Amino acid sequence: MNAPYLLPAMLALAVGTYALRWTGPALRHRLRLSARTIHLLDTGALILLAALVATATLPTGSGELGVALPAGVAVGGVLAWRRAPLLVTVLAAAATTALLRLVGVH
Repeated sequence: MNAPYLLPAMLALAVGTYALRWTGPALRHRLRLSARTIHLLDTGALILLAALVATATLPTGSGELGVALPAGVAVGGVLAWRRAPLLVTVLAAAATTALLRLVGVH
């Protein structure tokens, strides 16, 4: 990347991010969304999260999908479904993957 454009680009992204984060609380009581719109936004967030999990879990170039990583994601998914605390869910998923890899299951 060209060095003279780096700092202005970073500043523009910082200002844009701050502006987006500010508009939520600022417009909370001024903007009314229909029940259908709220449902669509909730569904969209769920789909985005599922896509993030899928891209983080599945291999992107090696073509080799082991058992340890999907097992860890499955443990995390079950704990999240059972409404376990986020810290417990993340630690259990990471521990499952790490322990399976430690015993030689990849």
